[in-house]
Amino acid sequence: MPERPQNYYAVTRERGASWDASLSLREQDRWDEHAAYMDALVDDGFVVLGGPLGDGSTFLLIINAESEQEIETQLADDPWTLMDLLRIARIDCWEILLGEP
Repeated sequence: MPERPQNYYAVTRERGASWDASLSLREQDRWDEHAAYMDALVDDGFVVLGGPLGDGSTFLLIINAESEQEIETQLADDPWTLMDLLRIARIDCWEILLGEP
């Protein structure tokens, strides 16, 4: 498998209309499928880091991608995107000046 380019993005995702606030993260519908999909993106080197922020209403992903379009395309296939449990709120290119990824 060829190495991925080193273009990093900070991607914020937010809860969608189908999110059930009475359930925890892991109790949401199709958690296992979502987790497996995201784990595969990590294994591929696409997702570098990820997880919920603060109260868990938003999620931060650090992604290594060629473009914003690649990010939108990859996350569109996440079962939770398809179910409107999560949606992209923001994509920002990230220039890393301190430390090494």
